[in-house]
Amino acid sequence: MKKILLLAPYPYLPFFSGGQKFIAQFLESLAEETELTVIGVETNDPATVTNYRLLPWLKKSFTRYMDLRLISRVSREVKTGGYHAVIWEHPYFAWLAVMVRRRTGVPFLLHTHNIEHERFRSMGKWWWPLLKWYERWAFRKADRIYFITPEDKEFAKTKWAIPESRCADLPFIVNTREYPADKAIHRMKIGDQHGIGKEDLLILFNGLLSYKPNLDALLVILQKINPLLLAATGLNYTIIVCGKAGPDTVEELNRYRDRKIIYAGFVDDIESYFKAADIFLNPVQSGGGIKTKMVEAIAYGATVVATETGATGIKKEVCGEKLLTVPDNNWEDFAKAIIDHRNTATITPAAYYAYYYRQQVARRIAAGL
Repeated sequence: MKKILLLAPYPYLPFFSGGQKFIAQFLESLAEETELTVIGVETNDPATVTNYRLLPWLKKSFTRYMDLRLISRVSREVKTGGYHAVIWEHPYFAWLAVMVRRRTGVPFLLHTHNIEHERFRSMGKWWWPLLKWYERWAFRKADRIYFITPEDKEFAKTKWAIPESRCADLPFIVNTREYPADKAIHRMKIGDQHGIGKEDLLILFNGLLSYKPNLDALLVILQKINPLLLAATGLNYTIIVCGKAGPDTVEELNRYRDRKIIYAGFVDDIESYFKAADIFLNPVQSGGGIKTKMVEAIAYGATVVATETGATGIKKEVCGEKLLTVPDNNWEDFAKAIIDHRNTATITPAAYYAYYYRQQVARRIAAGL
């Protein structure tokens, strides 16, 4: 079994966002296939770690990215630990990765979750050109880069001339290996919990609502999509919104309760909501990368209606009829896709689980190290 050191530069335990959930579950899966040690932020909860060693060496403040003491500390761990490789989550510690490789000779493997500068450019951050320069430098220095989406890999190859031989796929992972047999049970459970009629189309939106792209998508649902659904003849439906939100957003959501929208807050059993849902909404139009909640929704049997931007990153050819995409800003077609789907029942293809199931992904990564 290969011995791997991985550096995760942000808190992820316990997880609240899709990105945090992804890294937490990916590390658990990777630890089943390798002997894994993780260097993480000191605020992670070690009680939730079950099958790998967690070293809380990174400060909770932003100054962790400039902590020069890490050069000798990480290099010493790599030299004495007998690791086959070091995986660095995101490009932000690339300066450290290069120094550690120089001192130890152990390969620098970069796991990128987005083209980061593109994500921040779409969010209007003024400093995105500086990040672009640094990110490109990091890609060119890495021995291998793992990409979550085919689009990101193609960007690196065509825009920054990263050789195909140094590029690999590491998609977002899901916990379920097959289409759930208990969808009807969870539909009844969630319906009873929120007083939703059995004949209602159950529509779900989930995400960290303090994250601007998610908040913008929520406002589109409230102000653009829902009015079109309310005007549709003979459509019985309820939209459930899940996710951690600030007081102002909660207050805004509560004003829509009489317009077929229920705010459930942050829920511990989001899988039950995915299984209960007929349709998952993803009208996201900024933020970059893959929308992790969309991948989970399809795995648990919901059909996703997404903008073209929202559908970026998913491997569309394995989705079958479970992914419906419409052009950005075309809310009439978005609502029509929901309405047209009301009497359609499809099953997530087996190829989807072969590509996204966590154990399959971890095995592919471990075999290529």
